[in-house]
Amino acid sequence: MLKKIPWWLGGILMAALLLFTFSVIGANRPIGASTYVPYFAGILFDLDPDKYTYLKEIHNPGSWEGVFLLGVLAGSFFNAVFITKTFRFTIVPDAWKRYKNSSAASRLFWSFVSGFFLIIGARLAGGCTSGHFLSGVSQMAFSSMIFGAMVMASLIITGKLFYKKEREQ
Repeated sequence: MLKKIPWWLGGILMAALLLFTFSVIGANRPIGASTYVPYFAGILFDLDPDKYTYLKEIHNPGSWEGVFLLGVLAGSFFNAVFITKTFRFTIVPDAWKRYKNSSAASRLFWSFVSGFFLIIGARLAGGCTSGHFLSGVSQMAFSSMIFGAMVMASLIITGKLFYKKEREQ
């Protein structure tokens, strides 16, 4: 097991990452991920950037976000397999079984509904969740602060509604 790093070192490393991504050598823009979805859709469906002006706006920013997302996926997989040794395939996690039910359909339905509300809220707030939390809050952006507060309030409400007590066995 790896030794935990102190919280302040994590903060310094995150600040260094943010400075790099904002720099000209890095991405020259904040950290985010949602721009890649329309960027990839434009490539996948061969959409004309002249017809869809948003695709023209995101041409350069969207290109590096695919690498960012693949890096997150690869890093998470590496951590789960080799470092924490907690990797396993499951549709219905143990906590969902304990507090809700064993239905895969229920788990997938509520995952979709919650993800839908999260992405709608993030787009209404002007960015994605990672962009708001990592880049926006570090820049003290008002929309990111509101988004973060709403996510936290939603987490508390959802926790109270969904995880009231353990199910009777």
